Amino acid sequence: MATSLTSSTSRRQAAGEQIRLMAKVARMYHERGMRQAEIAAELHVSQPRVSRLLKRATEVGIVRTTVSEPAGVFTDLEQELESRYGLTEAVVVDPGGDDELRALGSAAALHLETTLIGGDSIGISSWSASLLAAVEALRPFSSQVVTDVVQLVGGVGDPRVQVDASRLLTQLATATGAEPIFLPAPGLLGSRRARESLMADSTVLQVSSRWPNLTMAMVGIGALEPSPLLRRSGNSIAEEDQEKLRIAGAVGDVCLRFFDEDGDLVPSDLDDRVIGIEPDALRAIPRRIAVAGGERKIAAIRGALRGRWINVLVTDVRTARALLSE
Repeated sequence: MATSLTSSTSRRQAAGEQIRLMAKVARMYHERGMRQAEIAAELHVSQPRVSRLLKRATEVGIVRTTVSEPAGVFTDLEQELESRYGLTEAVVVDPGGDDELRALGSAAALHLETTLIGGDSIGISSWSASLLAAVEALRPFSSQVVTDVVQLVGGVGDPRVQVDASRLLTQLATATGAEPIFLPAPGLLGSRRARESLMADSTVLQVSSRWPNLTMAMVGIGALEPSPLLRRSGNSIAEEDQEKLRIAGAVGDVCLRFFDEDGDLVPSDLDDRVIGIEPDALRAIPRRIAVAGGERKIAAIRGALRGRWINVLVTDVRTARALLSE
């Protein structure tokens, strides 16, 4: 009986010594910044044992890893957005006192600088102020990272603002070393017949034939009411058409393809007048980045997320929280 009690006491003492040693090694390593070899020499144990003690200290909870999120970083919101909407990635920025559009553009530019590593073929929509802000903030790459930049929606419009659509494509191509491929047509025509004729034109076919091979798309998300840039371009829909879409449940668009709050395409005769990529072809592009934010666009952004029109979102912190509030 005495032998049994002694054996039990010895085991408890050994376990206690093991825990004490784990705590000591963990403190020396994590708090004092000592290397494993230094710890081994000071405690007169082997370095492999130090390594095992550190691993075990984490397993039993003596060492706990915490991540302290710096101010202006919102990885928790980003992770929630990714989980809720099945996004590949979300980027959330706090504009602070800066212009919201400029802040979104800078965040999108940094995302591109980090993730463009070579070999991409990018499609980009026209008439997007947020995308224009992004490419204007983009620093030139030291080597070619994109083969070509292809227009997804017609970029011909009012000459006073058409320069913005051209600059959007040109600056992205210049910064990435790509060949710019312009779509020499308006985004919206007056009739189905006019669209069919223009889509069959060889110059337009040379552009549209590249759409199935795109690896990435950059798009804006539009509210039902056209943005000032789109309205000035002459490619916006008429108020009568806006009302019809509103009655049909439309909340926004991507590349002039309108969808409802669930992201489902809202059929209309506008689809037969758009010079641009088809919805199924757009959603087949592997990486689809949208740069969008602001209270006016929350319903449209939510619809675009639910409908899988995009899988990467760059937005502001207030919009992110609103998208997670339901």
